[in-house]
This record gives sequence, C-alpha cells and structure tokens, in this order.
Amino acid sequence: MFVKRILLPVGGAALATGLLTTGLTGAVQAAGDVATDPMARNTSQAASVASFWLASNGAALRRATAYTWDSNQVRKVVSKGGYNPDGRPGSTAPGGSERSSSNSQNVNLPKTVGKVFFVDGSGKFRWCSATSIQSNYRNLVATAGHCVYDTDTNTALLDNWVFVPGYYEGKTPWGIYVGKTAFTHQDFDVYEDYDRDYAFVTVYNGIQFNGVKRVSSRDYKRFSGPKRSWGGKHYILLSKDVGRLGDNVGGQGFSWNQASNRTVRTFGYPSAPHPDGNKPYSGVTPKHCYGRTTAKTVGAPWLKIQEHIGLKCAVTPGFDGAPWLTQYSNGRRLGYVNGVASTFADQDGNDRIDYITSPYFDGETAAVYEAARNVWSGKIVGPKGELYK
Repeated sequence: MFVKRILLPVGGAALATGLLTTGLTGAVQAAGDVATDPMARNTSQAASVASFWLASNGAALRRATAYTWDSNQVRKVVSKGGYNPDGRPGSTAPGGSERSSSNSQNVNLPKTVGKVFFVDGSGKFRWCSATSIQSNYRNLVATAGHCVYDTDTNTALLDNWVFVPGYYEGKTPWGIYVGKTAFTHQDFDVYEDYDRDYAFVTVYNGIQFNGVKRVSSRDYKRFSGPKRSWGGKHYILLSKDVGRLGDNVGGQGFSWNQASNRTVRTFGYPSAPHPDGNKPYSGVTPKHCYGRTTAKTVGAPWLKIQEHIGLKCAVTPGFDGAPWLTQYSNGRRLGYVNGVASTFADQDGNDRIDYITSPYFDGETAAVYEAARNVWSGKIVGPKGELYK
C-alpha cells in the first residue's frame, strides 16, 4: 500500500502560525519536520479494519505474533554520540487515574498499556507494545516508529493498524481502537533514522461487539460489519461504541528535554527469544523494568543512531514501543512518557539481551506530539450498533 506523505514544517514559521500551541508547559523548539500518514481515512475503512480483527471472536488477534527484528542482530552497547537537549525541559500532565486502596508493594500495571496490531509488508499478523497518551481529544497512542512504518520492506504504513489496551488472549477489555492518522518525524518516515523511532497515532472511538442479530437476506447483504450465515439463516454481529480511549483508560503524560539519568518504569509485552535461543517470555502478559536511564547508545550504524538513551533491562523484542514512564505513580498508574523501547542490546557479550534503548525525547519530539494531540478522530459505530459505511 503506497501512501503519500504530507510534511508539515516545524520551526520558527510554524510556531508563528500556531502549529505548536501553549498547551505544553516549557519551551518547544524544533528544527525538524512532522510527517503525517493517513491510516483508516474514513469511517468505512475504519469499519473494515475493526471487522478484520474482531471477526470470528478475535481470531486474527490471537494469530498475531510479535513484530521484531532478528534478535541475532543485537549488538553490544557502546558509547557513541549522546543525547542533545535543544531547549528547556517541558511536560504535559497525564489525564485520568485509577486510585488504588491497596498498600501492596507490587507494581500496579497501567491500564493505558496494550498492544498495537497490524499486518506487515509480508502479510503477517503482528503486534508491538504501546500506550494511551494524553491529548486534547483523548484519542492518542504512543509507540515506536517502526511499529507504524514498515522499515523491513520499505513500504509505507503497516496495514490494518489498531490499538487494544489491556489486551489478553484475544480479549479486548476496553475495546479496540482503529488508527486514523500517524504522526512521525520526517527523519524516520523518510530516512529511517532510529534517532526518531517514535510515533503518535490518533485513533477512532473504541468499539466492542455486542451480540448477534438475525436479519433478512437483504439486510445481510447491505450490512457493512462482521456477519455470518449458516443453515440458510443470516446473522450480523452488532457493535457498541465504547467511547474515547482516554476516557476509558486515561492517558500518560509527556515530557521532553529531560536529563539522561531519570528514573523510569517501562511496561510492555516481551516475546522473542534471546540471541542464544532462550525464550523466557510468552508475550501474553505485560512485564516491566525499573531503573535509571543513561546516555549510552547501541553500535548499529545502519540504524543511524547517535542520540539514544539506555536502560538496563532484560526484556526481548515484542517490547518494541513500550513506554518509558518518569514520575510513575503506583496509585494513579500514571506518569510521563519520556521514551519508547526502540532497540535491544547485549551489554556483556553473553548472547542475552540485558539493555534496551529509546530515542531521546527533545523539542523535535515535542513538535510531533503537539501536532498529533490536537487532531480529532470521531466514531465508527452508528446509533443502532451498525458499523458506518
């Protein structure tokens, strides 16, 4: 699928025209470009995408496997380049919360974290990790750029893209959210520069299937959503609009131009084996890491990495796109997204991944986020439970 990219210039002129609003605290300075890519362009396309994943009781979701690069390409961590703040630190606060009355020392997993599902350039059903992030319309997802743009086949967007917060074995507890528009940095979108391996995606209102209804042959043919026919009888699967993503699970905050030694918690779904073949994770349930970030970067020149930050963490691919959260509140289950899992490394040379990296979030990252957070999406389910045409 070829999609023409629209490049939005960001900088002094864009600031003057109001592309960057005053919704973020702190200065935003950007020298790069924001690239936007349409996903499901209208409600009819969005309905088809939702039907693709939810038909047959979510069979396609259960068939999907982790979208990973070859774990044998993992490299040893080296000191190269370093992060480069391009202005004052800034942030925008998270939205929503889930108060916990428990005094347990266990880490409470955020409701915002889930999986993005899509079809890659070779036609395989895949998934990455991702999170809901705060936006004006409560409709935004943060993940890795390579979980939106297919760098393996050098095609445009990954197809049939959806987000499922809290996903577990085919279950969609807060609904499924179809991607509408992807916002990435031009350097990743055009040049596949992993220093910009992040993406923000607006999503339509979530949907869930809400029962089965027998219909006439005429209505069966006209219906745009999932349907089944057996024994000479026709049935349609009714859908329910479950509302906006942020209203259902909340949205993590966002921060940029922070110091490199911040304490973070990161949550995602590791799945792939280590380079030595050991496979400690199933990808079924989310895992987390905790620690301080560093300015070390991965020696992977083909990824054009110069300004990543790192975290000691033994998770494997499938964790791609997982949010790195600063100031994480275990009670509210909210913090500030200050990175997303991008690459995996073997720090001590024993063929076991023990280190992950993220692009450094600077003013250019904030410009991409700011462009995305102000875009409305809409709904794809009609008043009678039908999927819009």
